[in-house]
Amino acid sequence: MSARVDRFAPRSDADLLRLVQQQPLAWVVSGSVAEDSFRSTLLPILAETDEEGRVVRLVGHFARSNDQFKLLTQNPKAVMLVLGTNGYISPSWMQDKTQAPTWNYASAQFFVDVEFFEQPEAIEAHLRELVDTMERHAPRADAASAWKVDDMGARYRSLAHRVIGFRAQVRDVRAKFKLGQDERDDVFAEIMTGLSQGGRAELHTWMREFNPGRG
Repeated sequence: MSARVDRFAPRSDADLLRLVQQQPLAWVVSGSVAEDSFRSTLLPILAETDEEGRVVRLVGHFARSNDQFKLLTQNPKAVMLVLGTNGYISPSWMQDKTQAPTWNYASAQFFVDVEFFEQPEAIEAHLRELVDTMERHAPRADAASAWKVDDMGARYRSLAHRVIGFRAQVRDVRAKFKLGQDERDDVFAEIMTGLSQGGRAELHTWMREFNPGRG
């Protein structure tokens, strides 16, 4: 018997990398409710890949005042949750009003082992890479006006001492790209029209790419 194909799986490792790059704010979830160690923190992250393009590490930093990092030094296992493009799909867009409303989205759960680093030069390299990456995608009139770490002056050193960096080694990934693959052709076309008229360009683009040759 052949294995069942997951229609909502990413098409390739490139889809996971793109997901993180387009939505680099992730929930870092760790610990246990029963042991009173459960914690979750939203943090910006960067993805590191291997030679095949697989996401193998997620890199970021905690504020030292956040006790989650101390708990992670005792138990380094965590899940990092990324939600990318998403949106409500309304049956009002469809001729067939018996269709149910739904929500389309791209998401991933990264199961990781967290390792911390705190060497000043490593922290500085990380912060500069993070800022430069985020600034490249920040809306502005011209690229020359991008903010740089050095613009902060002496205050940068004070703030840099208050963070600790981490590299989260990816052990497993569970991803779901629910982008209309299960819809009838006529319903899919109507959804795409509804998204276009509603200005949902990003979700429209992802759905078109995951459904080549359809409406």
